[in-house]
Amino acid sequence: MKNVKNVIFGIFFAAVLILSLVSCEEGKNEESGFSGETHVLNVYNWGEYISDGFEGAPDTNKDFEEYFNTYLAEEYGYYIEVNYTTYANNEEMYTKLKSGAGIYDVVVPSDYMIQKMISEGMLLSFDVAADIENYQHIDGKFKGMEYDPEERYTVPYTYGMLGIIYNTNLVDPEDVEDESWGLLWNEKYKGKILQFNNPRDAFGTAMYYKGLDINSTDSAVWQEAFNVLSQQKPLVQGYVNDEIFNKMTTASAAIAPYYAGDYLTMAAQEEALSFYYPTEGTNFFVDAFCIPVNAREAEVAKEYINFMLSEDAGVANALYVGYACPNNLVKNSENYKAELADYLGEDAYDILYGTEPDVINAEYMEKYGVAYYKMFTDDIQSLVNSLWEGLKTENSTELWVHITSITIVVGVLSYAIYGVYIKKKRSRDYRMRDKANKKKA
Repeated sequence: MKNVKNVIFGIFFAAVLILSLVSCEEGKNEESGFSGETHVLNVYNWGEYISDGFEGAPDTNKDFEEYFNTYLAEEYGYYIEVNYTTYANNEEMYTKLKSGAGIYDVVVPSDYMIQKMISEGMLLSFDVAADIENYQHIDGKFKGMEYDPEERYTVPYTYGMLGIIYNTNLVDPEDVEDESWGLLWNEKYKGKILQFNNPRDAFGTAMYYKGLDINSTDSAVWQEAFNVLSQQKPLVQGYVNDEIFNKMTTASAAIAPYYAGDYLTMAAQEEALSFYYPTEGTNFFVDAFCIPVNAREAEVAKEYINFMLSEDAGVANALYVGYACPNNLVKNSENYKAELADYLGEDAYDILYGTEPDVINAEYMEKYGVAYYKMFTDDIQSLVNSLWEGLKTENSTELWVHITSITIVVGVLSYAIYGVYIKKKRSRDYRMRDKANKKKA
């Protein structure tokens, strides 16, 4: 009987627990009048890359939840909650998806990584134009790009170009007159120059500077770029990513390569900073919404992407991110232009949109076809990784040789000094002993 009572009690308790969980789940959304379960939409994006409600700005993820749960929940039969997580770079995102360590419904890779993921069957193919209504507002220049020529995988989110940021109080005006990448190799500013702490962008600065193909499959070209970076290394204060913001806004560094959108954020904090797009050509990037092939909520992911292309959400995200937006609803919005000027300065719109990538890169593109990164072959990827590792550890052997040599010299000197001390001590002891013996005599 005792066991029977326990079983009955267990069943009763489980039933109560289940009912309470269901009522809690439904209670979250009882205002909408729809009693359904809640599904999770997993979004994986770059850090600081969507308007998140900071300082009163719209929280576009929360706005999407409200929109979906108000207007689409009954159609889908469930509510949606956005689980938003971030990554630091394309490679981190790729590795996590490739390993299966995370399953996501929306990701935002860059052009070259998109190409790689498509080639490996990692992204869902769908009719972008038919499934994403607001896709019609994407500027035609950003449709059918080389990494997605049939428009089956991607919806452009942001774009931008790489340039040179410099402190006008620390850099002589004549040194920036030619607006060249060469400023990063100017010995006058040794110890005040920053460089990217990732191989693709660091090698890119050297390759644009010397007119080399950033997508070359010739190992000799990459070796040449390595030599150019090796020449720069003694001038470099540090290899940085996010640290650039603190170093440039506090004037602890004078010159750095970085993207225009990030420059605007820094310039809002430090008026002495200025910027230019190098005349030799510069990297042009596109980050795009994609749906992984193993997404659990692929259809809701399309709704999410379409929502982020609406004018209000698009403007909020573009203002927060600070990069250029390929969405004409945003680009042509007077509200966006006004708020951009208030938030990032009067020249912000011109910096983001006034110089077209195909104009600044005309000569470079005539020679090499495109001015954005393509996917590496396995051999080149391995070579670049090896060269980068070599660059970062270059002269480390020399350093240890110097340290070892200094240690030996210090050791020898210490031994010599110790020897002299011992001799003197022994000599003193002998003299004291002799004096004592004489007294006894």
